[in-house]
Amino acid sequence: MNLQNNDKITIRDVRFEDAAAVLSLQREVVGEGEFFIAVAAEYHKTIEEQRDQIRSIIENERETMYVADIDGQIVGLIVFSSQNRKRLSHTGSISMMIKKEYRNMGVGKLLLLKLLAWAEQHPLLEKVCLGVFSTNHRAIALYKKMGFVEEGRKVREFKLGDNEYIDDVLMYKLV
Repeated sequence: MNLQNNDKITIRDVRFEDAAAVLSLQREVVGEGEFFIAVAAEYHKTIEEQRDQIRSIIENERETMYVADIDGQIVGLIVFSSQNRKRLSHTGSISMMIKKEYRNMGVGKLLLLKLLAWAEQHPLLEKVCLGVFSTNHRAIALYKKMGFVEEGRKVREFKLGDNEYIDDVLMYKLV
């Protein structure tokens, strides 16, 4: 597949050997401080913890992680996680990160397409959920374009500073 800038991109399953690159991407995106709950000073995940997370995802048939790879460089990722509860076994949530210089090029759409195709084929899954900062207008527009619907909002859920808050927009898509 090609992006809007003609870079060749591959969306693939995460592998154990991706741990360092995945961790680097996460630190970079969290470090921007714009659209994630964690701030850089709180983000202390180690390479071992990242490997353990990848292993756990690979071994759990109800979870998955895909990476966007351009010439061996991971520029984005999407993770689907679920709770191990009988009454929640039909649902799970996604989290997505994309390197800043690769945003608005179609990476997020390709990651979502891959994940939704997986979810639609999964025998137990019926609902894919996510939470997104109300200020992340481009992500919200993409999610809506991909069929996600806003189901609620946690008002003033995130506090950025004195009298500066952001709502958490809760969205879902039935698969």
